[in-house]
Amino acid sequence: MVASGVESLGKLPELRKRILWTFGLLAFYRIGIHIPVPGVDAAAIAEFFESASNTLFGLFDMFSGGGLSKVSIFALGIMPYISASIILQLLTVVSPELARLSKEEGAEGRKKITQYTRYGTVLITVIQGLGISIGLESMSSPAGASVVLVPGWGFRLTTILTLTAGTILIMWIGEQMTDKGIGNGISMIIFAGIVAGLPRAVFNTFRLLSAGEMSLFVLMVLMLIMVAVLVFIVFMERGQRRVPIHYAKRQMGRRMYGGQTSHLPLRVNTAGVIPPIFASSILMFPATLANFSEVTWLKDISSAFQPSSIIYNVVFVGLVVFFCFFYTAIMFDPEQIADNLRKAGGFIPGIRPGAKTQEYIDKVLARITLWGAAYIAAICVLPMIFITQFSVPFYFGGTSLLIVVGVAMDFMGQLESYTISRQYDGLMSKGAKIKGR
Repeated sequence: MVASGVESLGKLPELRKRILWTFGLLAFYRIGIHIPVPGVDAAAIAEFFESASNTLFGLFDMFSGGGLSKVSIFALGIMPYISASIILQLLTVVSPELARLSKEEGAEGRKKITQYTRYGTVLITVIQGLGISIGLESMSSPAGASVVLVPGWGFRLTTILTLTAGTILIMWIGEQMTDKGIGNGISMIIFAGIVAGLPRAVFNTFRLLSAGEMSLFVLMVLMLIMVAVLVFIVFMERGQRRVPIHYAKRQMGRRMYGGQTSHLPLRVNTAGVIPPIFASSILMFPATLANFSEVTWLKDISSAFQPSSIIYNVVFVGLVVFFCFFYTAIMFDPEQIADNLRKAGGFIPGIRPGAKTQEYIDKVLARITLWGAAYIAAICVLPMIFITQFSVPFYFGGTSLLIVVGVAMDFMGQLESYTISRQYDGLMSKGAKIKGR
C-alpha cells in the first residue's frame, strides 16, 4: 500500500500537491509550538513541567504537542475545538433545531453547525486562557523562580488574546488540511503532536538506562509489550462483522436484475479514535482549570484526577464506553439502513425486511460496539499500569498508540483510495476518447 502510494506521486501531480500541502501545514504548526506567549520565563516553566511529566499536565502537554510546556501560542492545542464539537454533537441529540440542521438542511446545515462550533471554540479558549493566565502568575519553578515576569491584567489580557488567536489558527490549519490535503486535519494535528514527543521520550528512557535507574530487562519487556499492543490495535482496527445481504431477483422488461449476494460491513471500532480524544478532552478541561487555581477543594479534585489515579481511569473508561456508543449511533442509523435495503430489494437471510431488519442490525451493532468499547478502554488504561508498576518515565500507553496507529491507517487508506479513484478516472477518460474516435 505504501509503495503504491509513493509510486503514484510522480504520476499524479494533484496527489503530490495534497501531500506537500499536508506536510507543509504540519511544519507550520510545529514552528508555532516554539513561539512563546509574551511575558513568560521559558526556563522557569520548563523546570516546572520537568517535574510534572507524569501528571495531568504531561497528558495535556502530549495532546498539545508540547505547546503547554513551552507556554507557546499553541499551548491549548486543538482541544477547545474538540470540546466545542462534543457540546454541539450532544446538543444535536437533544435539540430538534440542531438535529434538523444536521439532517435536513444538508451542506448548508452542516456549515451553520461548523460556524456554531467555531463560536464555541472561541468561548472555551477565552475561559481556559483566563484560567491559565491566572494560574501562571501563581506558579514558580522548583528553584523558586516566578514563571511570569510582570504579573497583572496586562499579562492576562495578552495571554487570553494570544492563546485565542493561536487556537483559531490551529482550527484553520486543520480545516485547510482536511480540504486541501490528505486525511482528517484535526486528527493529523494530534498525531503530529504525539509523534513529536517520541524522540524525547526515547532519549529519556536510554538516559535512565545508562544511569541504572531502569534495567535492560524491564526495557525489553516494555518494547515487547508495545509491539504486541501495536499488532493488537491493527488487528482490532481491521476487524469487522459482515452481515450477509441477499438481493431478490426482479424482472425489468426482458432482463432479470438482482439475485446477488453481498454483505454489510460493521466495524468493531466504528467510532475510531474519537472516544479517547473526547474523553480526554472532557477530563482535562475542568481538571486543568483546577490545577491553575488556588481554591483548596479544586486542588483536591485536581490531585484526585491524575492519569495514574483509580478515579481518573474509572471515569475515563466510562466516558470512552459512552462515546463509543454515542458516536456509533451518529455514524450508523439502523432504521435508514433497513429502509434502504428494503427499497433496493435486499434482505438479511432469515430476517424480515423493515422493522425486524432494523432490530437485528441494531442488536448486532450494539454487541460489536460493546466489544469495541472494551478494546479501546483496555488499551487506554495501560498508562496507569506502566506508570504505577514499572515507573515508566514517559506517558506510554494505548491512548497515544491508538491515535497514532488509527490516524496512520486512515491516512494510508485515504491515500490508496485517492490513488485508485484517480486511476479509475483516467481509465474512464481514455475509454471516452476511444469511443469518440
